[in-house]
Amino acid sequence: MEPAYKILIADDHPLFREAISNVIASGFEGTEIIETEDLDSALEITRENDDLDLILLDLNMPGMHGLNGLISLRNEAPTIPVVIVSAEEDKQIVLQAITYGAVGFITKSSPRAQMTEAIQQILNGNVYLPSDIIRTGKESSHRRTRNDENLISPELLNSLTRRQLLVLERMAKGESNKQIAYNLNIAETTVKAHVSAILRKLGVHNRVQAILAAGDVDFSQYLKR
Repeated sequence: MEPAYKILIADDHPLFREAISNVIASGFEGTEIIETEDLDSALEITRENDDLDLILLDLNMPGMHGLNGLISLRNEAPTIPVVIVSAEEDKQIVLQAITYGAVGFITKSSPRAQMTEAIQQILNGNVYLPSDIIRTGKESSHRRTRNDENLISPELLNSLTRRQLLVLERMAKGESNKQIAYNLNIAETTVKAHVSAILRKLGVHNRVQAILAAGDVDFSQYLKR
């Protein structure tokens, strides 16, 4: 039987709340869904429900003031994963949201199956980014001239073992630990150990930073050795 989750949907559009509720209800049976339409009530709900498993947050609802609302929510409930669900598809906004503590970004134009898969990945403890964001992570870094630290130096990449490079390559494609384990024919616990080692060697704090930094790396050059 599927585990029961407790998920908050914070969005000021009733039709979208209904749509995402249906996605969750059909994909994650037994889940308790709480709905709200502005930031103040979302903050109040997180204070009263410290057992929330996930918050799905709209960037443009009342009180948000863009990413400031995300920062407020992360300060109020730092242990509850927050995923941005937005019609916004600007890559800079997506990357900033991740920088400010979101564990994923789902665009409202995503197909139902893709939304379900994204929520599942996040509930499993992974992160989720739209694949086009991952692919163009390095391009975005070029435009943000002061954020060149997002790029991985060749020296750091050369410090990774061949197996760690293979894991990082699949992380950069947006694969979950379970998918990586299956594709590389290794145990999921082994993948987790590799991911921890990769984060440590690259000097990044989380999986999202590693994915963004590796978004445009030519792994074939490093796997030749």
